[in-house]
Amino acid sequence: MAVLKKIRTRWWTQPAQPESYLRPKPEPALVPSVGTRYDVRPLTISQLDECWHLDQRCFVDGEAYSRETFEYLLTAPESVSYRAVTSGGVMVGFVIGLVEPDHTGHVTTVGVTPEHRRRHLGKRLMLQVEEGFRRRNVRLVRLEVRSLNTAAQKVYENLGYAVTQRLPKYYSNGGDGLLMLKSLD
Repeated sequence: MAVLKKIRTRWWTQPAQPESYLRPKPEPALVPSVGTRYDVRPLTISQLDECWHLDQRCFVDGEAYSRETFEYLLTAPESVSYRAVTSGGVMVGFVIGLVEPDHTGHVTTVGVTPEHRRRHLGKRLMLQVEEGFRRRNVRLVRLEVRSLNTAAQKVYENLGYAVTQRLPKYYSNGGDGLLMLKSLD
């Protein structure tokens, strides 16, 4: 959400979005077969629309990012971003992090489509973004997670993240967030 606060004023001063940028219609969910294999690959601006559409499916509670936010995140020089894809090349998850000016890594967003959850993709994406941060000399990683999202909290705790602060009314719908930190040393 910190990214939103940085560029929110830019959105309000721009004209309305063309129809092609309107929220996509949900695609029917196909249950993946047992043994589906996944690869983790770099996420670039060439996957902008695919990533944005996936985000709309992952965050149906009004917390999905705008297409413009994804464009900013994927073109920022400080971006560290990856995607999870099926063997057929279909994106089913993503993680986007930013290297902050103080050399802290900020995991800005992580998403996995509902039908591909519980297959350790979130963990794999987090490990990959942490490695990307290490290559950029980041030693401390932070993220925010919804206080009610206990499944994500458990994944992060198992990866070594610890809750350091409660963030009252952090999300736009008034929900609280939790700040979690991990040292990469």
